[in-house]
Amino acid sequence: MDDSAAAAAAGEGQRFRRVPRQYRGGRNLELDPLLNENLEQWPHLNELVQCYKADFVKDDGKYGRYESVAPPSFQNQIFEGPDTDMETELQLCNARQPKPEESNEDDMPSTSSGRQTYGGEPSASSSKKHCTLSPLPAYEPAFDWDNERSLIFGQRVPESLPATHSSGLKITVKVLSLSFQAGLVEPFSGTICLYNRDRREKLSEDFYFHILPTEMQDGYISLDRRGIFSLDAPSPSICLLIQLEKSATEEGGVTPSVYSRKEPVHLTEKEKQKLQVWSRIMPYREPFAWAMIPLFENNHAAGAGDAASPSSPLAPSMSASSSQDSIVEPVSKLTLDGKLNHYSSGSSVIVEISNLNKVKESYIEDSLQDPKRKVHKPVKGLLKLEVEKLHNDRNDVDNMSEGGIMTNELHDAGELSNGRHSRNNVDGIHSSQSSGATVKKDTHQNGQSSNAENGNNFQAFDFRMMARSEPFSQLFRCLYVYPLTVSLSRKRNLFVRVELRKDDSDIRKPPIEAVHPRDQNTTLQKCAHTQISVGTRMSCYHDEVKISLPALLTPQHHLLFTFFHVDLQMKLEAPKPVIVGYAALPLSTHIQLLSDVSLPILRELVPHYLQESGKERMDYLEEGKTVFRLRLRLCSSLFPVNERIRDFFVEYDRHTLHTSPPWGSELLEAINSLKNVESTALLQFLQPILNMLLHLIGDGGETLQVAAFRAMVNILTRVQQESSDGAERNRFLVNYVDFAFDDFGDRQTPVYPGLSTVWGSLARSKAKGYRVGPVYDDVLAMAWFFLELIVKSMGLEQSRLFYHNLPLGEDVPPLQLKEGVFRCILQLFDCLLTEVHERCKKGLNLAKRLNSTLAFFCYDLLSIIEPRQVFELVSLYMDKFAGVCQSVLHDCKLTFLQIICDHDLFVEMPGRDPSDRNYLSSVLIQEIFLTLDHDDLSQRAKAARILVVLICKHEFDARYQKSEDRLYIAQLYFPLIGQILDEMPVFYNLNAIEKREVLVVILQIIRNLDDATLIKAWQQSIARTRLFFKLLEECITHFEHNRTGDSLLLGSSSRSPDAERPASPKYSDRLSPSVNAYLSEASRHEIRPQGTPENGYMWNRISPQLSSPNQPYSLREALAQAQSSRIGSTARALRESLHPILRQKLELWEENLSTAVSLEVLGIVDKFSVAAASHSISTDYAKLDCITSILMGLLSRSQPLTFWKAFLPVVYNIFSLHGATLMARENDRFLKQIAFHLLRLAVFRNDSVRKRAVVGLQILVRNSFNYFKSTTRLRVMLTITLSELLSDVQVTQMKSDGSLEESGEARRLRKSLEEMAEVRSKDQLNDCGLPVTALEVAAEGSTDNRWSWVEVKHLSKCLVQALDAGLEHALLGSAMTVDRCAAAEGFYKLALAYAPVPDLHIMWLLHLCDAHQEMQSWAEAAQCAIAVAGVIMQALVGRNDAVWSKDHVASLCRICPIVGTDIGAEVAAAEVEGYGASKLTVDSAVKYLQLANKLFAQAELYHFCASIQELIIPVYKSRRSYGQLAKCHTSLTSIYESILEQEASPIPFTDATYYRVGFYGELFGKLNKKEYVFREPRDVRLGDIMEKLSHTYEAKMDGGHTLHIIPDSRQVNAEELQPGVCYLQITAVDPVMEDEDLESRRERIFSLSTGTVRARVFDRFLFDTPFTKNGKTQGGLEDQWKRRTVLQTEGSFPALVNRLVVIKSESLEFSPVENAIGMIETRTGALRNELEEPRSSEGDQLPRLQSLQRILQGSVAVQVNSGVLSVCTAFLSGEPATRLRSQELQQLASRVHGCLQARDPRAFQADRGRRQEFHTQLVNGFQSLTAELSHYIPAILSEL
Repeated sequence: MDDSAAAAAAGEGQRFRRVPRQYRGGRNLELDPLLNENLEQWPHLNELVQCYKADFVKDDGKYGRYESVAPPSFQNQIFEGPDTDMETELQLCNARQPKPEESNEDDMPSTSSGRQTYGGEPSASSSKKHCTLSPLPAYEPAFDWDNERSLIFGQRVPESLPATHSSGLKITVKVLSLSFQAGLVEPFSGTICLYNRDRREKLSEDFYFHILPTEMQDGYISLDRRGIFSLDAPSPSICLLIQLEKSATEEGGVTPSVYSRKEPVHLTEKEKQKLQVWSRIMPYREPFAWAMIPLFENNHAAGAGDAASPSSPLAPSMSASSSQDSIVEPVSKLTLDGKLNHYSSGSSVIVEISNLNKVKESYIEDSLQDPKRKVHKPVKGLLKLEVEKLHNDRNDVDNMSEGGIMTNELHDAGELSNGRHSRNNVDGIHSSQSSGATVKKDTHQNGQSSNAENGNNFQAFDFRMMARSEPFSQLFRCLYVYPLTVSLSRKRNLFVRVELRKDDSDIRKPPIEAVHPRDQNTTLQKCAHTQISVGTRMSCYHDEVKISLPALLTPQHHLLFTFFHVDLQMKLEAPKPVIVGYAALPLSTHIQLLSDVSLPILRELVPHYLQESGKERMDYLEEGKTVFRLRLRLCSSLFPVNERIRDFFVEYDRHTLHTSPPWGSELLEAINSLKNVESTALLQFLQPILNMLLHLIGDGGETLQVAAFRAMVNILTRVQQESSDGAERNRFLVNYVDFAFDDFGDRQTPVYPGLSTVWGSLARSKAKGYRVGPVYDDVLAMAWFFLELIVKSMGLEQSRLFYHNLPLGEDVPPLQLKEGVFRCILQLFDCLLTEVHERCKKGLNLAKRLNSTLAFFCYDLLSIIEPRQVFELVSLYMDKFAGVCQSVLHDCKLTFLQIICDHDLFVEMPGRDPSDRNYLSSVLIQEIFLTLDHDDLSQRAKAARILVVLICKHEFDARYQKSEDRLYIAQLYFPLIGQILDEMPVFYNLNAIEKREVLVVILQIIRNLDDATLIKAWQQSIARTRLFFKLLEECITHFEHNRTGDSLLLGSSSRSPDAERPASPKYSDRLSPSVNAYLSEASRHEIRPQGTPENGYMWNRISPQLSSPNQPYSLREALAQAQSSRIGSTARALRESLHPILRQKLELWEENLSTAVSLEVLGIVDKFSVAAASHSISTDYAKLDCITSILMGLLSRSQPLTFWKAFLPVVYNIFSLHGATLMARENDRFLKQIAFHLLRLAVFRNDSVRKRAVVGLQILVRNSFNYFKSTTRLRVMLTITLSELLSDVQVTQMKSDGSLEESGEARRLRKSLEEMAEVRSKDQLNDCGLPVTALEVAAEGSTDNRWSWVEVKHLSKCLVQALDAGLEHALLGSAMTVDRCAAAEGFYKLALAYAPVPDLHIMWLLHLCDAHQEMQSWAEAAQCAIAVAGVIMQALVGRNDAVWSKDHVASLCRICPIVGTDIGAEVAAAEVEGYGASKLTVDSAVKYLQLANKLFAQAELYHFCASIQELIIPVYKSRRSYGQLAKCHTSLTSIYESILEQEASPIPFTDATYYRVGFYGELFGKLNKKEYVFREPRDVRLGDIMEKLSHTYEAKMDGGHTLHIIPDSRQVNAEELQPGVCYLQITAVDPVMEDEDLESRRERIFSLSTGTVRARVFDRFLFDTPFTKNGKTQGGLEDQWKRRTVLQTEGSFPALVNRLVVIKSESLEFSPVENAIGMIETRTGALRNELEEPRSSEGDQLPRLQSLQRILQGSVAVQVNSGVLSVCTAFLSGEPATRLRSQELQQLASRVHGCLQARDPRAFQADRGRRQEFHTQLVNGFQSLTAELSHYIPAILSEL
């Protein structure tokens, strides 16, 4: 495949790509000038040259290709609590900040600009707007395909391109200038090389430089050329050895000592001229000075990171590990002491060398460090060098595209501990990723690019390459010749010429042009000269001559050395050299890496001087002693130094050219002896040896094949074991397979058939039980190598076959394997499987590796041969590992599937039959499901993980972003859901993490499915559908967003150890496990999370001077601190230890995940409800459990704003489709939940949520109208839920002074309830996503709207009333114990508010009853019991299932008027689940009636007891409970007797006292300016109640208010009262009988009207107030007026409460005389009453006498109460009498007259004993009274 074709192929998206090699120094070393022979004669050479020259062939698809879309950007989800309004706050925030354009909201920056962004758009059919978010990206937000792959066991790791010369560090050196004190006049030249001063050895070849004085050149040319030196690792013993030389000195001329003279004198003009002329005519040089510059000298060991010594140019800062740091942090300018200065510019250091050591005589390098050497004066001069560290880009640009990480083989030289440069990077974050960006930067300095690839640069050959154990990667074949010493007996000025000759036949023939020139001239030269060794017997040299060797060495090739002597005096012309002698060295005898040779010197050369035969005749100097010592260094990648390899090459050639005998045993021997080659040599020639062995396996005979195969296995095993990296796949072997192996570039048949045959036959022999030796185990260990070779060989054949005749843009068709080959591969696969199976059981690691290898084999084959053939292999595997097997085997099976399913085209794979969908996916689903049922927990987790990773891979794959692709993928995986539904226990057995993994996959599949498939699934059976929704419920549970995190993010690090102690870091248990790995990685590496702006604040960003030791610099330290303080163990603490940006990110992901799941589930429910409406699916239509349970699950969890926005349209939809079912009795529980949550949301501060809640309630109302034509039942429902909600919501809050006030929640709830009755505008409905007609209610076919605003307003009012009652009750709080009245009223209001719900009504009534019993208000308590019984009786009568009738209810109503409110219908409607008629039985009614009976008896209100008994009796009659009836009648008897007793009592019976209390003052709140009538026990006097009320209300006064009591009962004008003072007005009042004449002016003595048994039910009260009209406070009887005030209360006593508000108050006034007449009338009446009453027996006389005595004392016995007399005195004497009208006078006179008649004591019979005396007094009194009165009314005496 020629290069142009390769390029074209790459353009067509071909599988293989050719990567051209790159050579050192930029030029391709061609074999020409020296190798013009035809390579075909030398097959092994051909192979070698191919190895170094051929392009690399790389399979681009081998390690998987994956182009993912950019991840979606996540928005913050707003989770509102009842008291937050983050939405508004965020909007305000955003409005305040100007939107920065560049700040990217995205989570991570898109890695390549061209990538599409992830659009999780749903399939077209369900394009509802609530499906914007997909759960998967939020669950797996840090999805990294490469990372996930690397976790697979046995994962293949790609190697970067093999470097053309791998080395850790490169240094360039450039000579800038040389200056002397004496002045630079003559040209100087020199060499620089790397030198190890400890071992005294050269590490690299010499780099030559020349320096000309300014006068000798046209202007000053800068020395542009740089030397590039390679290093393995920094070490203090590595130096730059610099050796300077100059033209040899003229005898008697200017000596070199001028450069080291003490006195700083410049050269004289004459000297200058002399030197210049001499240097021009003298071509030979002599040594001048040398210097050794340590590169990395360090106080400690190599690069340990303390301050570098001043003399080393590459301080640790420069040699430090990170490959870009010398650009990132410029080394601070180091000004150092003494002899040496470095200036840094960019990444280079300028070194000034002033310690140049002068030399007087010639030397060899080895002697430089000799301690015995004399030290000469130093040269007074300065050499300036520029030393720069090159970036380690290994001269191959492809590295970056390979995605290979820039490996850096040197160890960290402690970049930060170098004390000399300030820490300018507070974060301490060195991202290894950014090096990619820096690699390609060229630093330009001094106007030139410092890039090493300049053609001008000299790459010094690294001698250590020959000793390295790694394959040679390029062609080099040089011999370095070092003449060392020549010892002669006389002093000479000697130099040596070196040349390479092909043979010794003719000396006149020119030598081969093979010597490398010293200057930049590229043409090779014929010879080279050494320096002159002046005037010495022992000449020493340190020159290096570099010679290119021919590709094939013959025994004739030799080196010829010629020795010259030069006379160094200037005569008339330039001095001529004289030949002293010769030496010859045949090369083929010295093929070694390094050899020291000693040779004798010949005087003359004769033809054929190399032949042994002529040696005797030759004439030698110095008696033929070996006086010439030299050193040779061979550097060649063509000549193996190792003899066994050479033998193998030779035999290979003979075999290939068929020159060897046919049996070829020498070749077999050579092959077998390869085992014993030492490893370095083996590795260096690894590639050619492997190629040749493969060649033999490919087309040798069977014996050869087997031998070659075994040798190959042996070599591979050794390479694997002996090379250091310890990876599963050895680096050199991977490079061979991935890059170098080209299957002979089509020059031969492909390798794979031969290889499979040999290996297959070996495997079959093993299977048959033959002994195959240890080699078999090695084959298994190296199986990966052979399988990858086989695959690459097939792939190459495939691309060659179809290369030329493939139309553009078409895929390459699969390779058709020959039947035999495929069978062979099948058998081989089977054998290997058996090995895996058996070795697995023994638990051998090899088995698992082999398993992965086989998986990758199938993976690779899928791209090359017909996939159905690969499926045969897969099914073979599955049969072997069928079912649930041992844990280890099962693990292997999962790994196998994991690897195969990672194939790029996995989705597009066919089935095994043409009709099947996708064979691999069906196997995968089957196996994953099996694993989920497995006992081994780690495998269940692994299976779940495999599934998620695969789904993620498809979801983010740029190729599959179209909805039809997604649908196809979803349908592939859909059977998994079916399996789970069939075997739900398997799902339930999983732990939470695995459940989440499975659920997120299920959601993703459903999300991408089309509706048709879903509906088809729902059509199967009700049970399955129900289970399907069970899974959705699990989703809601497992992805719920709990906000516990918030409290702990405020930094309250609680040290309490949490329950779980995760072994691995668990930052979040809701997100995918890989997120935890991502976060711990991010924390460990301290990498900036991608996407944080460059200036994004990192951990503790502190200015350096503030950095105190206890403030952590970095996350790592912070984590360590967290760990040490023992909080690191908990997830919460781990979360806190995260960097704020990471933590924010984590929360963002979590909230998006739960939002996405909720929305997804909501969307599915919506689809389901639409499908159910058409009855096309199977579900229970009676209750629609599926829908209701999911909605309840969603509502009961914390949901974000986006969810609430999507929720309302869905609910509206569901109700409009299934309203009848959902509103039915069966679904009460659901309705109640919906109502509850809507009311809960109505409390929220966020207006969007609250607004939607109100509309939601209106939707419920609409449905209520629609299906029930009224809202009665809904009212009951809402009342119940409101009551439940109030127990959760805090309706009060503390004020600063400790008192309670209404909370914001309560206010918002009231507002929402009031808004329910408001008309919604169209816009508001549109905002909520509802149609404009959402609230219209029209029956089928009619247009009239059933909606009634009146009813809605009533509903709203009822609910507000209930809220207020609850609020009022709550506000009492602690005052309940003090102010019992208010407490009772609170209960009473609650009871009233909850009247629609019998249960709640009864509950509050019973609370009230208990409160009254505690206060001993028996009558009120009894009333409560009656009210409860009334509720129950009404319900029973309404249901027609009881012994009572409406008359009974009416009689109950007479006792307790509240019973009268007719709620019968509503009670029937209130059958809400959990509430309703269960308690409403006849027995419970009887129970409460009996309680009332008991309480009335305690209150002594017996006539009520009688009525109650009459209600109980019918029950027992209907039941024929005669015993109970007897008891009833007995108690009736005692009741009636008690009534008689009360009536017979002389002291009239009162059951209570009544007081009117008026409240005046702001502080009374609602009571202000209201009057109440209090009912108190009968023994409470006015003083008592005054004291009690003052005590109650003084407790409520704060400091600024006082409490006054108004002492009289006159009308109060509130305006005249002092502000800021609270007033109470307390007056005793009398109850008014039903038939009483309030106009009568009589004085009322209550006891007179006790009358017969009558119900003591009072709702009117009166009190009389005396007053005068003349303004005096008191006057005589003639001035005393009287005002009678009648009060009407709301309701009657005894009531359910102790006080009733006065609703009406009227007053009458009586004049003084009317007053007096009334008084007299009253007394007369009372006396007559007493006297006329018939008494049955003698015993009755006693009480009668007592009451008479009481009456008479005030009227007849004048001394006590002048009574009548004072009236007469007042009105009938003098002036007042004239004022009275005659009618009044007459009335008064007649009344007085009547009174006296009644009182005549003479009418009484005198009593005996004690009373005699009293009687006497009365008689006397009466007589004197009549006498007095006669003055006023003369007629009286005559009458009497």
